[in-house]
Amino acid sequence: MKIQNKSDSTNTWIQRFSNLEALNFMLTNRIPRHLSTKLMGKLSRLKNPVITKFSIGTWKFFVDDLRLDEALSNHFNSLHECFIRELKPNARPIDPHSDILTSPCDAIVGAFGKIDDTELYQIKGFPYSLEDLLGNHLDLDKYRNGRFITLRIKSSMYHRFHAPTDCKVKQVHYIAGDTWNVNPVALKRVEKLFCKNERAVLDLELPECQGAIALIPVAAILVASMKFHCLEDTLDMNFKGPSTLRCDASYQKGDQMGYFQHGSTIVMLCSENYHFNTFLKEGSTIRVGEALMSIDQKKQESL
Repeated sequence: MKIQNKSDSTNTWIQRFSNLEALNFMLTNRIPRHLSTKLMGKLSRLKNPVITKFSIGTWKFFVDDLRLDEALSNHFNSLHECFIRELKPNARPIDPHSDILTSPCDAIVGAFGKIDDTELYQIKGFPYSLEDLLGNHLDLDKYRNGRFITLRIKSSMYHRFHAPTDCKVKQVHYIAGDTWNVNPVALKRVEKLFCKNERAVLDLELPECQGAIALIPVAAILVASMKFHCLEDTLDMNFKGPSTLRCDASYQKGDQMGYFQHGSTIVMLCSENYHFNTFLKEGSTIRVGEALMSIDQKKQESL
């Protein structure tokens, strides 16, 4: 009888995990991404009680953390209504301290850290640049050597995003693109993924010269649809309007700003006068309103 040593056993599990990752990538990215996304958008909006009940039941079967007990209402006329559900009042307490930036969404914390000049990364070993992500829509100098964090919204999570601090939004920049999956498997295989996908750029106007903050919601397969409360149009693959949309919206910290249809990612950029709270770890879960960053008073004074 051949006795399998510990090294052989480890290699076997690594190979199995690698095969599962390859299967995951193939199933979620090698299908017709645009067609699948448009089809999902239509199916999710069907207002049929049988289809809605079946769809939500199937969704619950494949995820173990879909919490509808927090929803403002448990009656949904379509799968889409379940995706974009609102929460009960006070379900997400907002940190009240003025020097604290709160998480704009419920999310899994992805890559985060210091921006090296204009370079950041989607996962270790996969860098991209602010130029590739933002194009010519923002003043890059405001974020040079600043901070970034990647917030991945799983399909089962609450899909609305909120203001991380008191701010104004004067315009939204829409960048058309692909719909690659944004899960960790794809991030390890597709270079500059966030720079290829459909996305929007929001440069927040802050009070009292507090530095700079930008939110970049990134769409993904089955979810290439972003709704901002400050705009009439929904930004999706059918949008044929201008790339820059003017608006005039004011938000207090914690106010709703919009939502994804299904789940995706927000990349958050900050100037160098902010620093991360020490409890943050890649892979951890954070919720709307929880402390994310703090103002570095010494650097704030030098601005």
